[in-house]
Amino acid sequence: IAGNNIINALFMVLSAALAIIFLDSVGLSIPQFLLLTAIFNAVVAIYIFTLVPEFLMRFIVWILVNTVYRLRTKGLAHIPEEGPAIVICNHVSYMDALVVIGCCRRPIRFVMDYQIFQIPVLSFVFRTAGAIPIAPARENPEVLEQAYERVARYLEEGEVVGIFPEGRLTRDGEIGPFKNGVQRIIRRNPVPVVPMALRGLWGSFFSRRLGKAMSHFPRRFWSRIELVVGEPVAPEQATTSLLREKVMALRGNWP
Repeated sequence: IAGNNIINALFMVLSAALAIIFLDSVGLSIPQFLLLTAIFNAVVAIYIFTLVPEFLMRFIVWILVNTVYRLRTKGLAHIPEEGPAIVICNHVSYMDALVVIGCCRRPIRFVMDYQIFQIPVLSFVFRTAGAIPIAPARENPEVLEQAYERVARYLEEGEVVGIFPEGRLTRDGEIGPFKNGVQRIIRRNPVPVVPMALRGLWGSFFSRRLGKAMSHFPRRFWSRIELVVGEPVAPEQATTSLLREKVMALRGNWP
């Protein structure tokens, strides 16, 4: 902390010196100096994005999520600090993946419906975050197989993969049946499965409570939501029924 304070003090002195130089010696006005500072900050931000695009994108997502919602988290320490893992969550709205990505310290490679993956603006975020588009076998079996291969590769590289086992957004606020995708994955890559639950997003602008999502005027602003994370489940115990029970228990009665 002491070292950080010293560095901050040095940069404050340097900033003051530069302000004096530009305002007195160069003769810039205060508006011109502020404009120059803004341009410099933009250049630095672009440079940082080229070096670590994922970190900057996750930071932007964190700001966005905490601006739109009053977010509280519980149990984030249950997500392993290193090594491969799968996180699973109930699927309430189109914001679910962004909320989880913005909350977790580790990057999470989410498997998501290829149609959601293609939503303008959000698509750029998902691509930068390394998300994995997936399609039903009856619609595009090639995309489905490519998704499973990418999941396996991420896990072999020690990454965390995120999955919505329901395979679709809820239409009634309840947690639907889980599909068998997680079981297929852990047969090839036996890694721990971390259950989590989103609470409070049902009824938001991005959910389907009033029909098609994002088709009505937002009725709530800065709503309180929660992300609750449970203890990891060993791969040999991670049955579809057990995982669903874990997620339902974490969510409780607050959809």
